[in-house]
Amino acid sequence: MIQLEICEQEDGTMSIALAVLFGCIVGFALGLTGGGGGVFAVPLLVYGLGVSPKEAVLISLAAVGGTAISGAFPRLLRKEIELRTGLVFAIAGMLGAPVGAFLSSFLPGQVLLGLFAVLMFVVAFRMWQKSQAAEVPIASDRSEQCEQPTTCQRGEGGELIFTSKCAMMLILLGIGTGVLSGLLGVGGGFVIVPALVLFSRMHIHRAIATSLFVIVLISLSGVVSHVLNGNEFPWALTLEFMLGGFAGMWSGSLLARRLKGPTLQKVFAIAVALVAVFVITKSFLI
Repeated sequence: MIQLEICEQEDGTMSIALAVLFGCIVGFALGLTGGGGGVFAVPLLVYGLGVSPKEAVLISLAAVGGTAISGAFPRLLRKEIELRTGLVFAIAGMLGAPVGAFLSSFLPGQVLLGLFAVLMFVVAFRMWQKSQAAEVPIASDRSEQCEQPTTCQRGEGGELIFTSKCAMMLILLGIGTGVLSGLLGVGGGFVIVPALVLFSRMHIHRAIATSLFVIVLISLSGVVSHVLNGNEFPWALTLEFMLGGFAGMWSGSLLARRLKGPTLQKVFAIAVALVAVFVITKSFLI
């Protein structure tokens, strides 16, 4: 009886340690790139901690959103976040998140993981493309430095000119990001950052900061939607995961200042592709 209790205590301690470690990985990805944390969160929860896919989506949304707060708040104080653009994107995303959460209740776990693997391959491809065309992300906020015409334009001071076409594009991109967030448990940063850079001509550093702000709001919407749909919220595991996320966010942000962007993007793309292969192998081939 005593041995059984000791084993249970050891298993509980190991589970907490893994949750913190996995949360650290997710936070590290967020701090490094301004997105991508949710791509790792669901596979780590499912295969590392034995959480069901649907429960993993809820934990991922809460943990990624909570972790993003620790990155968004100091950037907000430093006025690095473009609030107006971020709010338009986030409000649209919050409308899309309940749609994704509703759709997820009709999909079996294996299908959900299959969609997740496909999404990860798309993310890896886009990140690799961005690393090959590094001159696009590092362009400044001034519109004349971006040669290709886009729907959104910026003024002389770098401020976004909100035309009806520009606002509609941001809204559509936000809704799409929200649907992905609610459906697959991702914050959507891997969509938000390139969308802000390419479609609103935002500087990459400001886009990363704004992305974290948007992730917080979209993740909150997704969590509320899942809870209202009757899904039980696993508080303990979420808090353990989030604790590691805070440490990872700090270390990822610190490392991002030291390494070149294209190198980080290539490493991230390779890591995401490997996780996708692992998910497909575990879900469909074993």
